[in-house]
Amino acid sequence: MAFSDPIADYLTRIRNAQQAGHRIVDIPASKLKKAITEILYEQGYILKYKFEDNVGKGGQGLIKVALKYDPITRKPVIRELGRISKPGLRKYAKADGLPRIINGLGLAIVSTSRGVMSDKKARELNIGGELLCYIY
Repeated sequence: MAFSDPIADYLTRIRNAQQAGHRIVDIPASKLKKAITEILYEQGYILKYKFEDNVGKGGQGLIKVALKYDPITRKPVIRELGRISKPGLRKYAKADGLPRIINGLGLAIVSTSRGVMSDKKARELNIGGELLCYIY
C-alpha cells in the first residue's frame, strides 16, 4: 500500500500505540523516518529503537520503537505530536523564523540542506528548512 504522507503515518502509528498502551511499535523504515527516530531518542522522547533490515525480501525494513512512559503515572512521555508541513501545503522557515514549541520545551523537526535536525540545532547552525513535525 502506497502512502501519500509517510511522516504522518509514522506519527499516527506512535500516537495510536501510546493510546493503546503498547510498549513497542513497528514502523516501515525509510531514511527520513530513521533520522526522525534518532532525534526522538537523542531528545529523550523514546526509550530505544532498533532498525531491522529486510535482506533479500525487498523493502527498507522496519523500525522497532520502544515507547517511553512515566513510571509513576504510566502516561506517555510524548504528550502531543503533529505534522506541520503537509503534502498539500509545505511550510518553510528561515533560521530566525523557526517556531518555538511550548516556549522551547517542545521540539520541532526540520529538514535542512544539512540533513534532518531539531529546531534548536538548526538555530545554532543558522539554517532554515522545511518544518516536518512538532513533539512535546
